[in-house]
Amino acid sequence: MLRAGLIGFPSSGRTALFQLLTSAREAPRSGGRQEANVGVSRVPDERLDKLTALFNPKKHVPATVEFADMGGAAGSGAGAAALLDVAAFRNADALLHVVRMFRDPSVPHAAGSIDPARDVRTMEDELILADLGVVERRLERLERDLKKGATPELRKEQEILRRCRTALEEGRPLRDLDLPVEDARRLRGFQFLSAKPLLLVLNLDEADLGEADRAVSLAGLETFVKGRNTRAVPICAKIELEIAQLDPADAAAFMADLGLRESGLDRVIRASYDLLGYISFFTVGEDENRAWSIPRGTNAQAAAGEIHTDIQRGFIRAEVVRYEHLIARGTLAACREHGELRLEGKEYVVLDGDVINFRHAT
Repeated sequence: MLRAGLIGFPSSGRTALFQLLTSAREAPRSGGRQEANVGVSRVPDERLDKLTALFNPKKHVPATVEFADMGGAAGSGAGAAALLDVAAFRNADALLHVVRMFRDPSVPHAAGSIDPARDVRTMEDELILADLGVVERRLERLERDLKKGATPELRKEQEILRRCRTALEEGRPLRDLDLPVEDARRLRGFQFLSAKPLLLVLNLDEADLGEADRAVSLAGLETFVKGRNTRAVPICAKIELEIAQLDPADAAAFMADLGLRESGLDRVIRASYDLLGYISFFTVGEDENRAWSIPRGTNAQAAAGEIHTDIQRGFIRAEVVRYEHLIARGTLAACREHGELRLEGKEYVVLDGDVINFRHAT
């Protein structure tokens, strides 16, 4: 399951967004022990909906994203860097920074004014500061270990961490570093916060909803979102709350009136999914239709392991058909007759939208 940590300053709408994304009925906890509140969101995918309509299975299982929120604590100013060391954030695959752009005199900003570019830079500095502390502590230990006995691996780790320290001291996040695959692998265990892909969730004022396409420029963040593994998605949490309280038919009509093709929540979930470079393949049948999440570039045998390790170990062949071909023909048998259902080996690279049946030894 993909994991994303929600961060943001007080009164940004972060906790409300967490509740909306995860359908949490109660406000997340705050204070006390440093524990994150965790909830799960389904990844919207109309392809799975259409496959379910085609096969009418007993179960319909979408891909999911797990969101973690620190209630009122994370990103609260002094001490935020320490709070961001909570395991749920360190273990997250990506961070979502909820940025306040809405204007509401009854909900004052802690800094005294609404300035999304300032808030984004301040939070980025918090992430950098937290990582710099980790790097410096590890380099100190490495110095001691190298005096006891130098090894090529320790020397290489020291070299990479020094490069990281230089970037952090210059105020640059580690996600901006273009590291070789092996060097990135060496750093993976540190779970650096500023190395994680970052999605800016721009929480708009209701009056600015019509200019959502210009949200990044209105926030003064054009340069920031050009960074590596950094994206932005605009929403209006106030509108999303209203939509969430409507039945599906009324919600669809309301969104149509606003000129919205999909809810902001769906955009956030989809953007989180895409930011990490994940794709979906599908398994179908009378019992269950399911979407499975895998990194782009995954081969068929590794994809089989997402279903069960026994299927991966006993992998023989993958029966693959494109989603669009299956929908057009209506049955797997018709796809087979037209040569659109093919057999692939273990090194076949799974594509987004593949419908797969794995043949395997028991």
